[in-house]
Amino acid sequence: MIHTIRVILACCALALCGPSAAAGKAANPAQYVTESMTVSGAVEHALTLRVADLRQFPPQQLGEVPLVCQTGAKVGQLENFKGVLLRDILEKAVVVSHDHNDVKKMLIIATASDGYKVVFSWSEIFNSPVGDGVLVFFEKDGQPLADDEGRIAMVSSKDLRTGPRHVKWLQGIEVRKIVE
Repeated sequence: MIHTIRVILACCALALCGPSAAAGKAANPAQYVTESMTVSGAVEHALTLRVADLRQFPPQQLGEVPLVCQTGAKVGQLENFKGVLLRDILEKAVVVSHDHNDVKKMLIIATASDGYKVVFSWSEIFNSPVGDGVLVFFEKDGQPLADDEGRIAMVSSKDLRTGPRHVKWLQGIEVRKIVE
């Protein structure tokens, strides 16, 4: 009975918050842990960043961020974590923009090692308050992240429903121009 309830809860988490939210409960999270992340695509400088590299960026500290799923249900909370703004990482990689309007057609895709993906627009990251809260994080309570988050994770803390863009086991950021 308890096993059945756990399976049902894992499936609900998958349906409401995506695969990354459920994978830690339904599978062995250690298999998804990433030690580095890449930045690729429409950037001048492709990057491979480990936690030590991320520590070289201006640090950001967040106290509490409730994790809220698509339905509006609160499913947890991130507390006392440290990281860097996605915007700062993208500025180091230098988004390629040949034309003034190119950036308006740019997508940023964050991918987890379990295949979970989330999407941001260039405008969200660089031209709205959302960008002030998209954090690539690597530390919680002064300690490295545990296997259930991976060594590097990401959250969009200014979203109303933070769960869908909470990426555990972050492995890559791809910048892509929408083709017309």
